[in-house]
Amino acid sequence: MIGHQASKLQKLVAENENRTGKKTRFVAITSGKGGVGKSTISSNLAMLLSGSGLKVGIFDADIGLANLDVMFNVKIKKNILHVLKGEAGVGDIVIPINPRLTLIPGESGEEILKYSDTSLFERFMREAHVLDDLDIMIIDTGAGIGDHIQLFLNAADDVIVVTVPDPAAITDAYATIKVTARTRDDICMIMNQVRSAKEADAVFEKIRKVAHANIGAQLKLELLGRIHQDPKVAIAVKQRALVVEEFPSCQASRDLEEIARTLARKVERNVLIKSAESGLSGLFKRLMGHF
Repeated sequence: MIGHQASKLQKLVAENENRTGKKTRFVAITSGKGGVGKSTISSNLAMLLSGSGLKVGIFDADIGLANLDVMFNVKIKKNILHVLKGEAGVGDIVIPINPRLTLIPGESGEEILKYSDTSLFERFMREAHVLDDLDIMIIDTGAGIGDHIQLFLNAADDVIVVTVPDPAAITDAYATIKVTARTRDDICMIMNQVRSAKEADAVFEKIRKVAHANIGAQLKLELLGRIHQDPKVAIAVKQRALVVEEFPSCQASRDLEEIARTLARKVERNVLIKSAESGLSGLFKRLMGHF
């Protein structure tokens, strides 16, 4: 049933290929285990990127533990699943955080296929073009190596694995890298809650050496950035605020700014991405291609 449904949806996607918009870069942020700061990093990076002049969307794909509404201190009543069930329109679920940042409440790929029929999906694809002006979409995935998480990782231009210098977190991060490396040979990492750059580099190098030995030299593992331990982060989270807005001069905010600048440079080099792959509709075209 799902295979038949996927083929019908893929046909609809193919019929929409001639529609073009701004090139959107899709960046999936994931982790091997929960509690390592993935959603905090996703939301703060999205805010910083929007402040740099880019048009940003952030898609909450952390099924079961969606919490970006808390990060941005907004209320969510419905998500994409309601759109695909015909219970809401795209305009009813997207939440403007600021003029250049939009929050998109999401659902897992498995649920998307389970509930969408071709007529509703066709309407969804038409409505989704309202977000075709996005320069970058941050996809905040769930933690772990589940199939629905890999679906979003496979669809992304960039995959960023977040971990902290804790043995269990490092082991789970490596497991995520190993599974993801089956379908791609470029993965980035962010070392969070580190005591020093030296500690971050040492942990990353350990992971890189193990990956090189067991996965292969073809895997390009890149350290995208380091975020130092900073009590201001916990204070901001408790206040339902973003640390880069509440404490813009603290160490963690400066670290996040450096990572945001690196991502912005990737967007500037977006020449290899098809213009048909724009915004929310572009993300779903990619998702359908992996079923």
